[in-house]
Amino acid sequence: MPSRAANYSALSEADFIERANARLEEVYGPRRDEIMRRLMTLLMHQRSALDTSPKPTWSERDQVLITYGDTIIDGDRPPLEVLDDFLATRLNGTFSGLHILPFFPWSSDDGFSVIHYREVNPSLGDWQDIRRLASRVDLMVDLVINHVSRDSLWFTDYLSGTQPGRDYFIEMDPETDLSMVTRPRNSPLLVPVSTRRGTRYLWATFSEDQIDLNFANPDVLLEFVGILLYYVQQGARIIRLDAVTYLWKEVGTNCVHLPQTHAIVRLLRAILDFMAPGTLLITETNVPHHENMSYFGLERLGLERPDLERPGPERLDPERSGLERQSPDRLEDKRSMPDEAHMIYQFTLPPLLVHTLTSGDATTLSDWARSLPTLPPGCTYFNFTASHDGIGVRALEGLLPQHELDIMLELMHRFGGYVSMKTNPDGSDSPYEINITYYDAMKGTRRGADAWQVERFLCSQNLMLALQGIPGVYIHNLTATLNDHGGVERSGKLRSINRRRWPKEELDELIDSRSTPTREAFTSLKRRLNIRANEPCFHPEATQRVLDTPPGIFAIERGPLANGRRLLAIYNISDKRQPLEIAELSEGEWYDVLKDGKRWNPHPEERDILRPYRSLWLVQP
Repeated sequence: MPSRAANYSALSEADFIERANARLEEVYGPRRDEIMRRLMTLLMHQRSALDTSPKPTWSERDQVLITYGDTIIDGDRPPLEVLDDFLATRLNGTFSGLHILPFFPWSSDDGFSVIHYREVNPSLGDWQDIRRLASRVDLMVDLVINHVSRDSLWFTDYLSGTQPGRDYFIEMDPETDLSMVTRPRNSPLLVPVSTRRGTRYLWATFSEDQIDLNFANPDVLLEFVGILLYYVQQGARIIRLDAVTYLWKEVGTNCVHLPQTHAIVRLLRAILDFMAPGTLLITETNVPHHENMSYFGLERLGLERPDLERPGPERLDPERSGLERQSPDRLEDKRSMPDEAHMIYQFTLPPLLVHTLTSGDATTLSDWARSLPTLPPGCTYFNFTASHDGIGVRALEGLLPQHELDIMLELMHRFGGYVSMKTNPDGSDSPYEINITYYDAMKGTRRGADAWQVERFLCSQNLMLALQGIPGVYIHNLTATLNDHGGVERSGKLRSINRRRWPKEELDELIDSRSTPTREAFTSLKRRLNIRANEPCFHPEATQRVLDTPPGIFAIERGPLANGRRLLAIYNISDKRQPLEIAELSEGEWYDVLKDGKRWNPHPEERDILRPYRSLWLVQP
């Protein structure tokens, strides 16, 4: 396991009861006391099976590999065993964490329509395989909390009118005006279902096979608390709340980010802080940037505006950085501490990097990065460029003008991608996400495809790795996977374009060959990740400052740390040579961590010029 900085403080029983009562009051009102008694009975029954000792939080060594359990296949071997072997032989020590996308029995959406939450899909392996992986790395597990498969036992109960599933779903009169509801899809919101009581219409945000659960029924909440704790018992260190944005439904609202949704997230956080301190909660909310930020609870704490003058929290490892350790129990008022998600996905980053690297202009990226607030202790970003989903574009609302977005979408079509749509309240459709592999998204610029694809792609990944937060690397970025149009044809789903399954023999051959994009991406990113993991300036809570640069350059400063160490990460995001007009480079001597920490003493022509898509990581110890 990676070494980390400060321990994460456990929540005392008294503090937990106070917080849980407050959250249950927000959600269930006068039923609070009854639900609290049931909750405490459940928790006390589970407590002896959990490790309640405080655990460390995070450090610069934290970096997460994102993959399906069967992305790499090898004959009849259980895919989870193949994945474990791949980590041990190809990536030993490179990643501290592993996000295995839903590995449960499922009926659709490549795992996100769960049939049984407490089973491992037998085609992948079993819980022993999961626990083995969890002993190697920090395991991120999906809590698919918004909806369930029609093939689940709960849904069977609903159809027959028996408990517990009878009241687990949301029936709605089809004549109800639901035009205000925000939709991530253009499929019907209500699905007709034949039951013993006749035809009923059920809420289904994502598809007719993914039926939304009714959290207005506290039995559903308690069911998921039990599932959450079961995952922790099996070794989960990070819990990902899938599609949590849409959790609570209320007719007459847009049904996203409702106060009850935030209250339930805060309740789950309190349960983890009490039962398994150090277990981290991350929210998956593919929405406009300012809405995404709300899952830190910053508005409630009065921190919603960026404070560019205030120094960041100093909780880094004093042995590595010299910064004083500050843990939550040293603060005078714990109620002012963040108590919602530990991490949020940085959904703005993937499409904004596509815009930046295809336009050759870092202005919008720099302005956005400057706008990010200084986060309080215990909060950080999960940075990524690609995942099993497409490249969401909703996060660009308010950042890019429509004509710039249109140019990018048309370019992604030219590079072999697709665009998925969502339905708006007025019945119109608008772009929701781009479906393309990130490698092929970097095929060229607005002028078309060119010879810089590998360099442009690696620049996008190197830039992401330097940003404040914890990086997540999708396995198909690690392998520079091409668009899988055959997968789209077989499944009929646009997202299959970026969900290829690699035969192990083929992948091994591409990695071991002398000149393939897969080898170049794999070896380059692995080397860069290993360097990053040993650089204290990349601690998630080391401060970040965006530097003043020409439009063709993006540059940030990480640090300085308490011992004075600071790092400059500088990128030419264009296909032209760019002047290195950065004032900070004249401030003393710099050392190149990408070249074994040697003094940065380039050729005179290269001191003032950065070649296309070149990256620099320079430090002052």
